[in-house]
Amino acid sequence: MITVDWNAVMLGVAAGLVMGACFFAGLAIGVRHALRSASPVKLLSISAALRISALLGGGWIIAGQGGPWAALGYGAAFIFARVVATTFARIGVTAGGAS
Repeated sequence: MITVDWNAVMLGVAAGLVMGACFFAGLAIGVRHALRSASPVKLLSISAALRISALLGGGWIIAGQGGPWAALGYGAAFIFARVVATTFARIGVTAGGAS
């Protein structure tokens, strides 16, 4: 039977939730600034590169410190943060005069 290291899983979950929140907050800020920018593709590309490298770097550190169970918790928490962020994005903001 496989032994689960729950402390490592919780470490990964905590880090994954924080990094997921930062990732999607950065996405929202980047899109908001890109909509007002003269060169939105450049801004979104830089934003994506920074967010992705931070996410992968954080995952690399968590996997190195906590092992595979921490990496699993990190990935699962990021997916959960994605579901929450996309749900809020769908129900949150209406366009200009839309009802």
